[in-house]
Amino acid sequence: MWGYLKAEWPVALALVVFGLGLMVEHVLVAAGGLGLFAGVVVILAAIIMVAFRISHHAEVLAIRWGEPFGTLILTLAAVSVEVVILVVLLQGEPNPTLARDTVFAAVMFDINGILGLAAIVAGLKHGRVKYNLDSANSYIAMLIVAIGVGMFVPDFVPAVQWQVYSVFSIGIMSVMYLAFLRLQTVEHRRFFEYASVEDEAHDLEHSPNSLHLLVMLGAIVLVGLLSEVFSILLDAGLKGSGLPRAIPAVLVALISASPEILTAMRAAQNNRMQTTVNIALGASLATVLLTLPVIESIALFQGERIEMALTPVQGGMLLLTLLAVMNNLHDGETNAIEGVSHFALFAVFLALVAMGLI
Repeated sequence: MWGYLKAEWPVALALVVFGLGLMVEHVLVAAGGLGLFAGVVVILAAIIMVAFRISHHAEVLAIRWGEPFGTLILTLAAVSVEVVILVVLLQGEPNPTLARDTVFAAVMFDINGILGLAAIVAGLKHGRVKYNLDSANSYIAMLIVAIGVGMFVPDFVPAVQWQVYSVFSIGIMSVMYLAFLRLQTVEHRRFFEYASVEDEAHDLEHSPNSLHLLVMLGAIVLVGLLSEVFSILLDAGLKGSGLPRAIPAVLVALISASPEILTAMRAAQNNRMQTTVNIALGASLATVLLTLPVIESIALFQGERIEMALTPVQGGMLLLTLLAVMNNLHDGETNAIEGVSHFALFAVFLALVAMGLI
């Protein structure tokens, strides 16, 4: 047992950072300047370290349980981290567009960043890499409807009826996710599997599943605690700084996507593109279908509408992304050229964020 726990030194270090953060947060806020931003970076690094440990335990369980259950726990673990941080940040300085911007940024990271970079890596090493076309079509079909229901339609809902539509959207997205979960793991399970003749993932650990589950859940709680300190420091640092308003949303998406990037890259290098497709598209779908209902529920409970309607720039970027992914994932194989097209859209997203247009 002690040997297993020694590997959790990042979690222990994050606990120390949390304790120190509680002691000095008010001092850093009062001092401002570089000290404050250094505190933000340290807390951010601690959260990312914990997120990697959460991803590690999810990955061990994923290997043991196989596809598609494996990818399912990977995406749920990542979305749990995202939701916890987002809920905590929403308790800070008023930011009615934070949830929308975070979900949008997560989709950009997952589809254009992760999928694009993975296709480049796999394409350069293996040429044309294959995956199950049915899985891509299923993910894309659900994504289009989920984004439409959760982020396009709200733009046309009058303010006096937002609560009615929120209740409806929570219900319909919950039904969509449960239906997709059922089909993914039972009736259409084969859609999300692809037998690779090259490298297979091997579970080299012999620790009990219960240990991985407990550590993973504890680490998610720690992410929430760290996020409390992170929220205070970040709000103070951004106030009057003139920095892009989308920075908190991008940071939340980055924390969630960081472990997924490494997992997807390893899968791409080992010619397991199906795992990469499942991670990239599955994480995007889970973000929309799980994060939005949670945030809408909080809005209903507090009686304050949260802005979910996309801006024209965001809508345009999502449209380009969906068109690109529908074109590129239409034949069951991908290559580096298709990866470059997605990564170019990701670069555009980063440029728009830096310019303050998102």
